Amino acid sequence: MADQPVRLTYIGGPTLLIEIAGLRLLTDPTFDAAGAEIRNAAYVLHKNAGPALSAVDVGPVDMVLLSHDHHFDNLDQAGRRFLGDATLVLTTKAGAERLGRSAEGLEAWETMKIPLADGRTLLITATPARHGPAGGDRGPVIGFALSLSDTPGAALYLSGDTVWYDGVAEVARRFQVTTAVLFMGAARVAVVGPAALTMTAADGVEAARAMPHATIIPVHFEGWDHFSEGRTEIQAAFDAAKLGGRLRWLTPGVPEEM
Repeated sequence: MADQPVRLTYIGGPTLLIEIAGLRLLTDPTFDAAGAEIRNAAYVLHKNAGPALSAVDVGPVDMVLLSHDHHFDNLDQAGRRFLGDATLVLTTKAGAERLGRSAEGLEAWETMKIPLADGRTLLITATPARHGPAGGDRGPVIGFALSLSDTPGAALYLSGDTVWYDGVAEVARRFQVTTAVLFMGAARVAVVGPAALTMTAADGVEAARAMPHATIIPVHFEGWDHFSEGRTEIQAAFDAAKLGGRLRWLTPGVPEEM
């Protein structure tokens, strides 16, 4: 993957357009405007920033990589409408059952092979994720490792909503991750306890140490009021660990090559 051009466009939250080997892939579609709310019997979450690009701006994609379908900050109302036009949605087994239509579920370490026009194959491997502390995670989630058949060990890693734990460490052992897109922000919801539900800055440092060849791209650390850490805390933690040069902050709405 290190020698293959990849273009990333950060749209906001967990939503990223990935252009690789002639394909356009979109992660966790979230296109609702600022001011949206998640309400249930236990809590209310507020969205405080809208996407840098609309669904119309993004246009058609070849595939959606959906870490999980059951939290609105990863799949909101406009994102669900976007799925209606998707040819293929890769997500969890439980999510695929709920979504139906074009959704296909993967268990951790299952790989889907996508033939490419140039004769190569894009390998999409579902990776394990734990959305919160041991024994208190928030339902099934997967991440993804993308690699090409001519460089099968090198991968672009998308963590999905997870904390640092043995499953993420195993990703680092199985792949030479060249770009790690980490869902960070240390999401916290008081009603479910004080523990972070997504990677803290310290978790990100651990991931960076385990993936020494990877450029680290933080996403999903802003845009909602349940994130307890932002860019300042993430940068400070990496600087303190002498890893600040490994971070790459994407400008929302601007395509950038890796």
